[in-house]
Amino acid sequence: MSNLQKLVLASGSPRRIELLQQAGIEPDRVLPADVDETPLRAEHPRSLAKRLSKDKAEKALISLKSEEDYAPAFILAADTVVAVGRRILPKAETIDDAVNCLGLLSGRSHRVYSGICLITPGGKMRQRLVETRVRFKRLPREEIDAYVASGEWRGKAGGYAVQGLAGSFVVKLVGSYTNVVGLPLYESVALLSGEGFKAHQNWHASRP
Repeated sequence: MSNLQKLVLASGSPRRIELLQQAGIEPDRVLPADVDETPLRAEHPRSLAKRLSKDKAEKALISLKSEEDYAPAFILAADTVVAVGRRILPKAETIDDAVNCLGLLSGRSHRVYSGICLITPGGKMRQRLVETRVRFKRLPREEIDAYVASGEWRGKAGGYAVQGLAGSFVVKLVGSYTNVVGLPLYESVALLSGEGFKAHQNWHASRP
């Protein structure tokens, strides 16, 4: 049975792929699910993260229905939202986005929410929401400009990548670090294992 299991990651994020690989899990297929990520009116950040992860998983499921090899697969999707209070920060695509995000995060606490959605080969859907609290040091404009010049922020929720240069901004982090990177690893592996996926089957092969 273990040899027949397939895992589809409904995301093209290199960070999510690397995190799964860190846990010894190699997705059989990466299938980015393009969904409208615009928040609904008055939508709470945690609700947005859950809704988008569900939308991505369902879109991937629809795409796979015509493919016999992947129809009976585990489908894992995730979405990460950065928020200050109820204010949802964008995935920074422009320099102005990045400067505005970093200015808002400077010297303040914010929350990172990740929604995880798993659809099993039998069609069951399971969801989790993970929250991490992060506090940044006060960022002088010179440091913001230097970080923006690095380009590391591009496409990142909240305009920063905690696993890179922005790790030096973090004064305090409460909760899952991998959640801030883009995929809460403990919760994702627990979700897969709880539904029968053999998450540890390749560990023996990764030993030196």
